[in-house]
Amino acid sequence: MDIRRATPADRDALLDVWLRSVHATHSFVSDEDVRAMTPQVRDYLANDATEFWVLRDDTGTIRGFMGMRGNEMESLFLAPEFQRRGAGRQMVRHAQELYGELTTEVNEQNAAARRFYEACGFVVTGRSELDGQGRPYPLLHMRLAAEA
Repeated sequence: MDIRRATPADRDALLDVWLRSVHATHSFVSDEDVRAMTPQVRDYLANDATEFWVLRDDTGTIRGFMGMRGNEMESLFLAPEFQRRGAGRQMVRHAQELYGELTTEVNEQNAAARRFYEACGFVVTGRSELDGQGRPYPLLHMRLAAEA
């Protein structure tokens, strides 16, 4: 597996990873909301203010991605078949090597994601009742200290 900067040519693959990951891990999100979010995610993936990194398997297939805005990990999604194989931890380590201290937000209803981030060393620092689009999906704000 390797990690590299994403290119505009990767956007369709990133959207596919996002869709498959959300369907596999976000059972609390309605199909209607996923459909409404899809154009927003497509726009997000084209956002030049976010630095995207992709995780590729040995064949060069994109299996995951993360979006960074400074030290904020805005997104981290893995293809369902690549979850629980160390890929997420590899992405977090890469981000920490680049930026030191990291922050992120995780849906409160996504217990597996919260456990993942806590296992990586993140701690909860706050909570928002609504997500960034005003939907009723509470967010936990998390922080990972820079390695000494």
